Amino acid sequence: MGDGESLPRGPAVHPYRGLARNFTSLIGAALAAISLANIVFLVLVSWISSQPSPYLGILAFLVFPAFLILGLLLVPAGMWLERRRRRKRTPGEISKFPQIDLNRPAQRNALAFFVASSAVFLLLSAVGSYRAYEFTDSVEFCGQLCHAVMAPEYTAYLRSPHARVPCVDCHVGPGAGGYVRSKLSGSYQVYAVVFNKYPRPIPTPVVNLRPAQETCERCHWPSKFYGAQLKVFYHYAPDEKNTPRQIRMLINVGGAEPSAGLPSGIHWHMNLANQITYIATDAARQVIPWVQAKDMQGKVTIYTAKDSRLSSEQVNQAEKRRMDCIDCHDRPSHIFTPPDRSVDESLQAGRIDASLPFIKQEAVTVLSNTYATAAEAQTQIASEIRQFYQSKYPQVDQAQSQSIETAVSDVRKIYQSTIFPAMKTDWRSHPDNVGHLYSPGCFRCHDGQHTSAEGKVIPKDCNTCHTVQAQLEGAATLQVPAPPTGFSHPVDIGDLTQVNCSDCHSGGVGP
Repeated sequence: MGDGESLPRGPAVHPYRGLARNFTSLIGAALAAISLANIVFLVLVSWISSQPSPYLGILAFLVFPAFLILGLLLVPAGMWLERRRRRKRTPGEISKFPQIDLNRPAQRNALAFFVASSAVFLLLSAVGSYRAYEFTDSVEFCGQLCHAVMAPEYTAYLRSPHARVPCVDCHVGPGAGGYVRSKLSGSYQVYAVVFNKYPRPIPTPVVNLRPAQETCERCHWPSKFYGAQLKVFYHYAPDEKNTPRQIRMLINVGGAEPSAGLPSGIHWHMNLANQITYIATDAARQVIPWVQAKDMQGKVTIYTAKDSRLSSEQVNQAEKRRMDCIDCHDRPSHIFTPPDRSVDESLQAGRIDASLPFIKQEAVTVLSNTYATAAEAQTQIASEIRQFYQSKYPQVDQAQSQSIETAVSDVRKIYQSTIFPAMKTDWRSHPDNVGHLYSPGCFRCHDGQHTSAEGKVIPKDCNTCHTVQAQLEGAATLQVPAPPTGFSHPVDIGDLTQVNCSDCHSGGVGP
């Protein structure tokens, strides 16, 4: 070759060709493909399985879709970076913006592929988003994903009368606003779980719970209730014979709908004819020193507890809550039954043999003990019940060994479903305000100590809410005057109006 001659050049390479052949785009494509394959596989598994795991749902509808979108975004991001690199290497050969010419078949085909794939992706995204929405509103998502944190609430929920009512019906408000608020709250809860910032136990009442008028009253509307209902309570004494006791009483349910009769009984408190407003000085709403009652004529009466130290200024500044269903029925779906009642129910149902001496006492005792872990409780419950009969009643231990083992199994189940040491949750941390046996309940206001300026008193009278029809102990009937005048305590403890049931009845052993 002579001077000035140049080497022949090869065919020109299009400056935009092969932009997707870079590390970032290839990683994105691989991530998107793997995520899509996993989504398809998990969706098929969820369709085939009769009881799919909640973790399957979170992977199929939340985790892998997020990786799929990330992968798809990495592909164009890598192409943009590669194009930028080429422009710097060969300035002037590549224009600042891509040149689109639909007269060129290659670009028309690329545009058609992009439009078609985008339409398919948007369709799948819409379906997937709806499935994700459904999944995050499911009972499994609420109760099982954070299994350590929500185990007490979820376990109690499955045993409750509302086990077929989805969690979101009470905990998530209607419409987009309620959904957004619940998900924002859920985001913080995820953070709290991941970084171990959540309280033990989970505090109640839930301050942002939907009003009872929007939840409870969808099924239990006030005008539905009136009159009285017969209820039978079964108890077993903590003595050698586990002496059975039975109380039959009429619960004066009453009503709040004037068209169904004069508002009276327990549901006199409902907001149709009467409005009750109160001030609680503790977060759990167990201490109520101030009550305001507005009757159907509009007359307002204010009652103040005798030992109240609230000044007029404090009353004016305090948060006042209008009473609704949840103020009494505070454990409608998450009931942590006290050991005393749990064992009574097992004895009445025959799951525990009532012929075993002192089984009521021993079962309540072991359930009331403090254990570091649930596993330790299971071991100690079995050991202590067996040891009791081996040392105190060796003949019973030999003759009724199967009954003892059955009792051990049932007491273990009671502990497993009502007491959760890891979350410090049981009947003491979450008292039930229906009634007044194991916690103040009704007596928070009906203690005979709340008086008005006119001298009116919120009564502490057994017959206000219930009327005892009969009391049975063993095969005999306790003497109850006719017509009944009130409850007759099995042991004479003096004037019942001067004490509260929960002063002695803790639900377990000890305070």
